[in-house]
Amino acid sequence: MSSSAGAVVSVAEESVRRVPMSWEEYLALPERPRVEWADGVGVMIPQPSVEHQWVSRQLANVLEQHLPRLFVIEAYNQRLGSGRVRIPDIGGFAVRPTGVFVDDLPELVVEILSPSTRSEDLLRKAPEYAEAGIGQFWMVDLEARWLEVSGNVEGRWELLASFDARDPTGEVEVPGHGAVVIRLDEVLPD
Repeated sequence: MSSSAGAVVSVAEESVRRVPMSWEEYLALPERPRVEWADGVGVMIPQPSVEHQWVSRQLANVLEQHLPRLFVIEAYNQRLGSGRVRIPDIGGFAVRPTGVFVDDLPELVVEILSPSTRSEDLLRKAPEYAEAGIGQFWMVDLEARWLEVSGNVEGRWELLASFDARDPTGEVEVPGHGAVVIRLDEVLPD
């Protein structure tokens, strides 16, 4: 691990910076940087790649198409209790969220794994989403070309569906909203 300006950065997370800061300091940040806040630490997330953004938009389109009563929002500020603000790639809500910080929990969140944020998404954000009570966690791996959907069972994730080159199509039920038909070739670039 190396240390830079008070932030500890591991090799696996070379583009993610952690900077201790108060809630007030977090709120005073300009709107441009992508910064999450977890337990008194600003987590500075790099801007996503074009491929990442394209997949996010495609998957948001699929969710909107199959679940028309779900409000689908990309890259928003999700407040998780008093000590955390995360920026999911996509959230799907039963009620339209408003404001800068969303307190209502979504029915589902999506994280698209990037090399620089992979461990943050899997090791930190995934358990936080489960503990908060979010119903489903969708993960997309651009490099390995898979999509997995997990359901929340008593504060932990259990795999519901997995899509990859061998099994690229299927349905995922979102309780109370219907089923999403997944065709991996529609949401991942060639």
